[in-house]
Amino acid sequence: MKNAPPLMKLLIPALVFTCVNSASFAAENAYLTPFQAPNSLEILPEPPQADSASFARDQAIFKQMRQDKNEQRWKQAIIDADVSNEHLGRPFSEAFGVEINQKNTPVLFEILKKIKLDSRYSTQTAKKHYSRERPYAFFNVQTCTPDEENAKNQFVSYPSGHTTIGWTYALVLAQLRPERQNEIFKRGIEFGQSRVVCNMHWQSDVDAGRLMGAAQFSRLQADPQFQADMIKAKTEIYRLISKNH
Repeated sequence: MKNAPPLMKLLIPALVFTCVNSASFAAENAYLTPFQAPNSLEILPEPPQADSASFARDQAIFKQMRQDKNEQRWKQAIIDADVSNEHLGRPFSEAFGVEINQKNTPVLFEILKKIKLDSRYSTQTAKKHYSRERPYAFFNVQTCTPDEENAKNQFVSYPSGHTTIGWTYALVLAQLRPERQNEIFKRGIEFGQSRVVCNMHWQSDVDAGRLMGAAQFSRLQADPQFQADMIKAKTEIYRLISKNH
């Protein structure tokens, strides 16, 4: 540092500060830094163009979903749309066979909280780059979450962030309880489809969200903190199961 060129003397402290803060930010709030998370813009293909067969498929699935919509499925879409911390884990608890919340499963709850932030990092590059219009705006229809119908939220449809979160959750939960993998994966599929039911996403957004969830889950396997937390979570879960039987 003493013999470093003048420019480097200015840059080195800034670089150290950035690295330290990125690492501590990831440790406190997420498993991955924005630079470690899978980059959706580099991974995913472009969203369907207006005159493509893929977009015709998107529109056909959207219209079919609206025809098939019933009150029970609409209510489920509202539940699945809520990824707030207070609600974390609720949509998967029945399939998982254990009630997931901060009090009952504190270790697992923290894992899911961190993954939620990882998912934002994983999807934001493509969302910002493509600025795809959501179906509710395209067709001028209502959603199951009217509070989210605003100008800021209108052009971030691709990929589906909720689906990325939900599919990563399904993969994590199936890893913890492989004996319930079928129930968990079925719920994970339904969770993503709720975004189409809700009129918030096209089918191709949801498909891309599942790809990002799989990429994110794969990257987490290389993270030592995630691995350590998963061991703790498995102990936590099977202690609860043994206690209740």
